[in-house]
Amino acid sequence: MTYDLFIGDRLFSSWSLRGWLMLAAFDLPHTLQMVGLYSGTMADDMAPLAPARLVPALRLPDGTVVGESMAMAETLAEAHPQLWPEDPAQRATARWLCAEMAAGFGALRSEHPMQLARCYDGVAASDAVMQDLARIETLWDHARRVSGAQSGWLFGAYSLADVFYTPVAARIRGYGLPVSPGARAYVDQLLAHPCVQDWRAEAIKVTYDPEPYRLDLPFAPWPGA
Repeated sequence: MTYDLFIGDRLFSSWSLRGWLMLAAFDLPHTLQMVGLYSGTMADDMAPLAPARLVPALRLPDGTVVGESMAMAETLAEAHPQLWPEDPAQRATARWLCAEMAAGFGALRSEHPMQLARCYDGVAASDAVMQDLARIETLWDHARRVSGAQSGWLFGAYSLADVFYTPVAARIRGYGLPVSPGARAYVDQLLAHPCVQDWRAEAIKVTYDPEPYRLDLPFAPWPGA
């Protein structure tokens, strides 16, 4: 049973990273199909999946096409329940965190697009972004109260909740956004996951001229680069 996953440019496509982690981090067999977000081929590349129009998109072994990351997550979890926490209260909370991520945090997502190229210094976070970051920390703290996990993955074992917040961690690191020490430790753990490391290693093989989202600010190399 092999899934077909359609993704965009690894360096910048936060939703593609989420979709891929749903499969790779749980060792689910899959193939990858690249969609040209920045090469002008996206419409043609997505045509076989119509009416799906955005990445990631998933084609199930029976040929069914699933768009939208929350739908992908729930569909995969039906066949692979280990993607959610086993405890019902933790599972409900994890779903809540993922749904709020999928629908919210517009300021963070629009003002600081995911990029895995470098770590900028001197990025000013707007009031709206600071409110998003505070809300994210509130949700992470709530997840730990429900799960009893003092540190590490939000619900003890790696789950879809950790998957959905990995690109948030990349934004926090990539733009040097201010968070608490506990949140920073979780950010570091998310980005140190071997699958995330593999994703970035593939991402930086592709160069762009001009590079999307490049800022005229001092920067440091991505840790471990």
